[in-house]
Amino acid sequence: MEAAAVAAVLGFLLLAAAGRSAGDEAREAAAVRALLARLLGPGPAAAFSVSVERALAAESGLDTYRLSGGGAGALVRVLGSSGVAAAAGLHRYLRDFCGCHVAWSGSQLRLPEPLPAVPEELTEATPNRYRYYQNVCTHSYSFVWWDWARWERELDWMALNGINLALAWSGQEAIWQRVYLALGLTQSEIDEYFTGPAFLAWGRMGNLHSWGGPLPRSWHLKQLYLQHRILDRMRSFGMIPVLPAFAGHVPKALTRVFPQVNITQLGSWGHFNCSYSCSFLLAPEDPLFPIIGSLFLRELTKEFGTDHIYGADTFNEMQPPSSEPSYLATATASVYQAMITVDPEAVWLLQGWLFQHQPEFWGPAQVRAVLGAVPHGRLLVLDLFAESQPVYTRTASFHGQPFIWCMLHNFGGNHGLFGALEAVNRGPVAARLFPNSTMAGTGMAPEGIGQNEMVYALMAELGWRKDPVADLEAWVTSFAARRYGVAHKDTEAAWRLLLRSVYNCSGEACSGHNRSPLVRRPSLQMATAVWYNRSDVFEAWRLLLTATPTLAASSSFRYDLLDVTRQAAQELVSLYYEEARAAYLNKELVPLLRVAGRLVYELLPALDKVLASDRRFLLGSWLEQARAAAVSEAEARFYEQNGRYQLTLWGPEGNILDYANKQLAGLVADYYAPRWGLFMEMLVESLAQGLPFQQHQFDKNAFQLEQAFVFSTQRYPSQPQGDTVDLAKKLFLKYYPRLVAGSL
Repeated sequence: MEAAAVAAVLGFLLLAAAGRSAGDEAREAAAVRALLARLLGPGPAAAFSVSVERALAAESGLDTYRLSGGGAGALVRVLGSSGVAAAAGLHRYLRDFCGCHVAWSGSQLRLPEPLPAVPEELTEATPNRYRYYQNVCTHSYSFVWWDWARWERELDWMALNGINLALAWSGQEAIWQRVYLALGLTQSEIDEYFTGPAFLAWGRMGNLHSWGGPLPRSWHLKQLYLQHRILDRMRSFGMIPVLPAFAGHVPKALTRVFPQVNITQLGSWGHFNCSYSCSFLLAPEDPLFPIIGSLFLRELTKEFGTDHIYGADTFNEMQPPSSEPSYLATATASVYQAMITVDPEAVWLLQGWLFQHQPEFWGPAQVRAVLGAVPHGRLLVLDLFAESQPVYTRTASFHGQPFIWCMLHNFGGNHGLFGALEAVNRGPVAARLFPNSTMAGTGMAPEGIGQNEMVYALMAELGWRKDPVADLEAWVTSFAARRYGVAHKDTEAAWRLLLRSVYNCSGEACSGHNRSPLVRRPSLQMATAVWYNRSDVFEAWRLLLTATPTLAASSSFRYDLLDVTRQAAQELVSLYYEEARAAYLNKELVPLLRVAGRLVYELLPALDKVLASDRRFLLGSWLEQARAAAVSEAEARFYEQNGRYQLTLWGPEGNILDYANKQLAGLVADYYAPRWGLFMEMLVESLAQGLPFQQHQFDKNAFQLEQAFVFSTQRYPSQPQGDTVDLAKKLFLKYYPRLVAGSL
């Protein structure tokens, strides 16, 4: 595609965006001032002047902010071309001039007095139109139980990080219910179709139906309420909410109402049988397709309004019924046609994961058929895993369709220190410089949030940078100082060690999916190899503990100390497992008994105890959020079981076992530790009796333990117990000398 055509496509997006964003400048400025008051308190907030003027971005059409003022008695002036731009400018001032830090786990907001002056007026424009956020899965792995208070904090975080494009998918099942009732389905047929709350992401993408359901009536009402508040706040900042659209998946019950309808049943997904997967796809040429698509979008936009960008994923991780380019083009065109029937300005946001996930199906002809079925500039593709396996490089920049370079980073919301920082740092610029690039923005698309916050701080900053960070070591050093509110040589050295180790993954095999033996059902074939030197993690652990006399009062420091302690314990589990496997294979019963006892009765209980010292690592916090979303005890038990299933078995038979693994107090003690105890017990029994280890029998026995955990009604603390520093120190003093001596 020639450069002139590329410019025309991206120009169309900017023009459309300009039309959408010509709203009330005063409202957006007021929203940022309110954010500032929530963040700093009314008194400190009064030291800032915030205003929004569209004309600031008139020349480039791209979000721009300007900082000036400050110093003794002078207001800090923040001007933005939109509310989001003003919020990003405010964040830049707090970060770079005041040494503050805003994060999911808690913020460090100690302001200097007086507020520092901006030496020279600073104007910054983003290099791209969009800074995108979220993955369809994030709504299930992280957001599922949120109330408005938690959503409000997240929306503030989004604004401060300059996010201007994000999914807003709450409440859509209530709209679908209206549509299905209007089409003649019964309430029970609709109830049988929807998944439970913790699995809605995969119902929305057509991967699943029914599993974990039905949704209570109260769920629909509360989600409608939440969606209205979320949209109102997003729009008040000048963000563009992405609403859902019809992708073609329908309930089987539709065939009762319309016996002649042309429906294809797709294959199974995620090791689920057809009771819960094998979704029904309405044929694109069926006359019912545009009717359902336009009915849904009309009802949705009547309820929520629109900003003209819609998300839909027809073939996410599912093989289409035909590989014929003509079929794929027709299926794609039908989804788009249903959108523009209701909204002639519609732009379709498509997750490009399908092209990356099944490259053997999505050959050049198939990819071109999908991308060519929508007019250029009306399909906005998320290159979802671009930091590891970019698709734009092998599709000639998505054959001229605009795309957003995304960092996926995390799968399943797993804990575990991980990052591919070099790839993340260099990736956006490489995509912009790609021949005839149609890159329209950068994005953060994790399946789950609340982990590895340094990675997201860098990615958010890159959304406003024209060039990569020149020196990542210097960047991470300043990150540590901002995060804790003070420079400290030991914490800075610790972060540099983490940067060169856990955060320095490279190559196509890298992903943020924690495969540590700690969080996996044990076997004798478990992989323990890591891409870094474990000694760097242990040394970073030592350095953080050395800094505790100075930094123990910092909530962010205590979080990081616990997170690195957790990582060190995870490494120890791998080392103990290797010892146990070697002892078993060498038929050494006494060493096997010794290592089994240390792992099951010493290390795992100690890990659970240190996790219990921080509310951010409590199983009880997750389960209490689920229960709080309910309006009755029966609902609370139902939601809690949904939440327990997601963290462990995922499906009724362990269909996607431990995919969403977490290292939480309570989960370690009552799920991982008993499973490891069973494994070691059966290894010892096998060795003592001179019989081969029966993995199949162990799996059956382990499933009983896993299922018992899911069905348990035991309540877990939602308040921390114990002191993180003391507990981390005890763990360190017990294991670090053994590591140094080489004798665990």
